Amino acid sequence: MGIRVVNGSNPCHAPPMSNRENLTPDAPWIQISTTEADWDAAEPSLLTSMLSQLVLIRTFEEAALELAAEGNIHGPAHSSIGQEGGAVGSVLPLTSADTVNGSHRGHHQFVAKVLAHVAPEGIDPRADFPAAVGDVLLTTMAEICGLDRGFSHGRGGSMHLQWEEAGAIGTNAIVGGGVPLAAGSAWSHKHAGTDNVAVTYFGDGAANIGSTLETFNLAAAWDLPLCFFVENNLYAVSTHVSEVTGEPRLSARGPGFGMASWKVDGMDPLAVYLTMQDALAHMRSGKGPALIEADVYRFFHQNGPFPGSAFRYRTKEEEAHWRSRDPIDQVSSHLVRRGILTEEQVADTTKRAKALMAEILGELTEPVPGGKPDERRIKQSEWPDPAFVDVGVRGDLSELEGLRFEDEDSSTAELAEVKFIDAVAGVMNRRMETDDRIVVLGEDIHRLNGGTNGATRGLKDRFPDRILGTPISENAFTGLGGGMALDGRYRPVIEFMYADFMWVAADQLFNQIGKARHMFGGDGTVPVVLRSKVAQGTGYGSQHSMDPAGVLSTNPGWRIVAPSTPFDYVGLMNTALACDDPVVVLEHVDLYTSTGIGPVEDYDYYLPVGKAAIRRSGNDVTIISYLAMTQYVLKAVEEVGNIDAEVIDLRWLDRASIDWDTIGESIRKTNNVLIAEQGARGTSYGGWLADEIQRRFFDWLDQPVQRVTGGEASPSISKVLERAAIAQDPEVVEALRAMDLNGTEADNG
Repeated sequence: MGIRVVNGSNPCHAPPMSNRENLTPDAPWIQISTTEADWDAAEPSLLTSMLSQLVLIRTFEEAALELAAEGNIHGPAHSSIGQEGGAVGSVLPLTSADTVNGSHRGHHQFVAKVLAHVAPEGIDPRADFPAAVGDVLLTTMAEICGLDRGFSHGRGGSMHLQWEEAGAIGTNAIVGGGVPLAAGSAWSHKHAGTDNVAVTYFGDGAANIGSTLETFNLAAAWDLPLCFFVENNLYAVSTHVSEVTGEPRLSARGPGFGMASWKVDGMDPLAVYLTMQDALAHMRSGKGPALIEADVYRFFHQNGPFPGSAFRYRTKEEEAHWRSRDPIDQVSSHLVRRGILTEEQVADTTKRAKALMAEILGELTEPVPGGKPDERRIKQSEWPDPAFVDVGVRGDLSELEGLRFEDEDSSTAELAEVKFIDAVAGVMNRRMETDDRIVVLGEDIHRLNGGTNGATRGLKDRFPDRILGTPISENAFTGLGGGMALDGRYRPVIEFMYADFMWVAADQLFNQIGKARHMFGGDGTVPVVLRSKVAQGTGYGSQHSMDPAGVLSTNPGWRIVAPSTPFDYVGLMNTALACDDPVVVLEHVDLYTSTGIGPVEDYDYYLPVGKAAIRRSGNDVTIISYLAMTQYVLKAVEEVGNIDAEVIDLRWLDRASIDWDTIGESIRKTNNVLIAEQGARGTSYGGWLADEIQRRFFDWLDQPVQRVTGGEASPSISKVLERAAIAQDPEVVEALRAMDLNGTEADNG
């Protein structure tokens, strides 16, 4: 008898039954809400302080919107009216030593933090506001208006508020941009042996940003005392959170990263306070980061004094629902219910707060001459001096005074032929031995006997807590390093395996670290070193072979060094590590395996900022180069033979550190210039340098500045195509032979 087949299956061979088990994350996910009993148990002083902060923040923001409507605030005014409950409830449990940063919508968090700092015992809503409260609100409003008496002399404005003394380490205009920086602050708290924490505030939009998610992972992996505080106000400008994520409960992301998470009604300041107390107990006990999602609602549009319904992405009914849950009304109703305050006292608190804000605006503004009776403008005396515009892009280098500066021809160190990579590892070993503030972080630096090239050889064994092997997340660990530097207790050294990776971390390099010193007034320091490998000629192709010097030199704030010998590497790295500005140290792979003159044991000398080296003296043409290309230039000059070239190795590449004295003296002697570099033409360093030379020394030039660069395309994997894409000594030879050194321009292609 045949086998009967039913629906294509064989009844004698039933499919196996798979075991299925629902998995649950190890990290808790908790929702907290208050009862009337919680309100009854709350200390009266806590509730009165809440009310004072809420009212002061609300009236402060209303005053800012007034100024904005009058045109007296230049740029946006992102009000947080309606969202004050999350800020006040989360800040009151903190100390001044705990640090916070936030986003472009950060007035409420900043004001809450600075008020808690100047009035740590709380603010009694029944009494006149202390003078310190008025002073700090005046300084904050001045900053938002862009005025000289602001915290950053008006440079930061509404979106970049910082007062480090109060633990307010800076709000941020880049969505998610401040999150990695807060991780650096948290790392510093932990490594210093304190129980302080960092809190980073951001919105539902930033919850989808790569830098935020990368930092979730890094903070959880390293057990950092960092609270990710998500203000879920439902809208990223006009886009509802449900449109852009499959799980609009954003706190659900925490357990997926191994983080304890809480969800709370952010319109209830007491519920937020109790939630933050839970999170602080978790973080201060060393259990790692926490995520809090507070459901809040901004009563106005993304920017300005109009409701979202005016732009038709919200309904008036939705807005009315949320307004009925105003955090000020919630706190005041319980104060009145418990008999702590009367309705008249609550009303008087608001009245006095409005009077204080009117006084502050009166301090900053004056009537418009010939204008309407109520028309006002910023007092002319309040504006910063226009001459202040570039002050503080970099420091004055006074931190380098008293160091032992010497060059190779005057060195007191014992010198010999040494391997370049040994100089790299040797100087880092010495500096970490003598300066416990130095911390190194990057991918694989703690493995492989010193990373992929041996630059950190032996350091993990000697300094296990200061060699940090990171996840593959350049944006996060670069920002974390930037946060360490801004904290001031540590000097981070960030390693990129390849220079191309700077594009992955571009926000942190250029918008954050590079701009921080200037943006926040010019007085702070940002002592971070970035070691970036230039790998042309290694066969790693288009995405691992760029020379970043040209791009870096166009971005303010960074100093750039380019060592070409072991001796220079030691001296330049020492100076970079002593500098209070961010410094990029470029390292070319061609040099790692090379040998040259360097120190045998003495790694304690420094090379001065802004001093180039003349590698060969000559009278016919000045050749300017840097990094490995310098050696190719010297080889080319020897090959040509009949041209007496002077070869200048720049060493320092940033605009503030170029050695114009050495360059100018050479040009006045030779009257001809050739700039030689390996990198691609489009991102070339020599482009701006040639322009600057021709403007500075035009009368001394017998012909336009000539240039040798790589091709237009990035180097390819093919050995032949890669070589065709970069410049070496043959290209320099060709350029020299094409130049008319008797004063006539030559076409060198």
